[in-house]
Amino acid sequence: MPAAPKKGFDTGLLKEVFRFARPYRLQFGASILLAILMAVFAPIRPYLIQLTIDKATAKAVQVPVWLRWLFEDAVWADATRFIIAVTIFQVCFIFVETTVRFAFTFTTAWLGQHVVRDMRNAVYKKILSLNLSQFDKTPIGTLTTRTINDIESINDIFSDGLIPILADLLTIIITLGTMLWIDWKLTLIALIPFPMMIIATYYFKESVNKSFTRVRNAVAALNAFVQEHITGMQIVQAFAAEEREFRKFKKINAEHRNANIHAIFAYSVFFPIVEVVLAVSTGLIVWWVANLAVGVNGQEIDFSGKLVAFILYMNQIFRPLRVIADKFNVLQMGMVAAERVVKVLENPDTTVDTGTHAPETIQGKISFDHVWFAYTDEQYVLKDISFEANPGETIALVGHTGSGKTSIISLLNRLYTIQKGQIRLDDRPIEEYQLDVLRSQFGVVLQDVFLFSGSILDNITLRNPDISREQVEAAAKMIDMHDFIMQLPGGYDYHVMERGSTLSLGQRQLISFVRALLYNPSVLILDEATSSIDTESEQLIQQATDTLIKGRTSIIIAHRLSTIRKANRIIVLDKGEVKEIGTHDDLLAQGGFYARLHEMQFAKKAALS
Repeated sequence: MPAAPKKGFDTGLLKEVFRFARPYRLQFGASILLAILMAVFAPIRPYLIQLTIDKATAKAVQVPVWLRWLFEDAVWADATRFIIAVTIFQVCFIFVETTVRFAFTFTTAWLGQHVVRDMRNAVYKKILSLNLSQFDKTPIGTLTTRTINDIESINDIFSDGLIPILADLLTIIITLGTMLWIDWKLTLIALIPFPMMIIATYYFKESVNKSFTRVRNAVAALNAFVQEHITGMQIVQAFAAEEREFRKFKKINAEHRNANIHAIFAYSVFFPIVEVVLAVSTGLIVWWVANLAVGVNGQEIDFSGKLVAFILYMNQIFRPLRVIADKFNVLQMGMVAAERVVKVLENPDTTVDTGTHAPETIQGKISFDHVWFAYTDEQYVLKDISFEANPGETIALVGHTGSGKTSIISLLNRLYTIQKGQIRLDDRPIEEYQLDVLRSQFGVVLQDVFLFSGSILDNITLRNPDISREQVEAAAKMIDMHDFIMQLPGGYDYHVMERGSTLSLGQRQLISFVRALLYNPSVLILDEATSSIDTESEQLIQQATDTLIKGRTSIIIAHRLSTIRKANRIIVLDKGEVKEIGTHDDLLAQGGFYARLHEMQFAKKAALS
């Protein structure tokens, strides 16, 4: 369960968020200016209403300097003309105030969306640079939540959080200042129930803050659970685990519901309290003004203008107070989301790309020099691995599952970082190569083929605009895939569903092989490329492989030992260690580890036949 948000307000974290707002200084400054304008405008209309009522009740009214210049003095002296003039000014002022409020709302939302866009781009770019070990130990749903939901919450810091809170606080301060200027005693009377409001606001903020934290945690758990189980739905259904997994989902979903209900309960209690406090304040204002009206030498004095103005002022104070606590929670949750996102951005476990060597082609000499590697801590899966592959040679890696075969090829293009030793390509440490140049020299066909949602053409080219359809078709014809593709609806434009679910495993393997052929790599890596396909497809791939490996360094991982007879050298691995190195015939003659593997495999094959 993720940690609860910090009690204190992390200004350093806020600075990190505002770093993304730096390119939009003009819009940020404009939003602050508009917030100040809205706060200054807030007490003007109630004050004008007070003047209008006072003038209508034949009370002497002193027209403020900022209003007197609009009309000549004769207008202000006549009650009817005074009321008309002030009404016209109010109508015009409403349009100005509405325009300012619209500009403020739009500017803050615009700013938030641009920051969200830039931050999401930065997060996704960071995710692309993370070592694969991060994806081994971080649920996909969690990273999805960080990239989408959490960053969307950061938008609230701008559109519903910090700047709107500033605008509301300025409105409250300026309105209170105006009230104190007009009648400080009446203002203090109106504020008598205010401590009750402050206490209620504090408890509301704390309650909703806890609920929002629970909601965010539940959303992350839901995302991770759904992502994982939809991806593995075949396993769920194959083992009749639907009911068990559904019960788990219901439990997580119930936590999400309970957290939201807790927040709804807090809102249901808080808003009526605000209304009660406002009603009490209004009652105190009416009581005080009524006492004053009849208590001066027994004469009645008309305070109706002040009474109406103060009721409007109190509404202007309580209106932002209704939502300011909620906005503080939105701001806090935005900060919680920002903390999670910044952790991704500051994750040091990335593939460092400081290399400068960028050759157009390489010869393909590969050297492993006493390489040690562990996925976690010092639990080494590769121990003191040393071997060489000369340009154009075919090297085969064999061994039981978990012996370290796939780990070796994952290290070649720096998908992981080794702890000890050195890997060289053409006698240069692979760290000296530019990362994209290094990886472009390798063509990889994995056992577990991943196809993206999109057309077959997009999956083969990986949306590289420099590769033409003609090149794709030529590569497909090399392994006799062209006719199969053309039989599909739309041919090369046939839409492949996510993970290639609309194609058979063999077809997916063949498409991935076309992809490897197309990029014309200097080094070819085949990781169990023929282990999951039928005999006919294997023959097609074997023919293409024989053509492709000519002139290229090739590293082949295979359980089927019959596929690696022609390898220049076979490296036998067991528990992360090199047990034997030699040709197929030499290793059989030695009668060692490889010979036993060979004997077991063919004895099993004979038994099955």
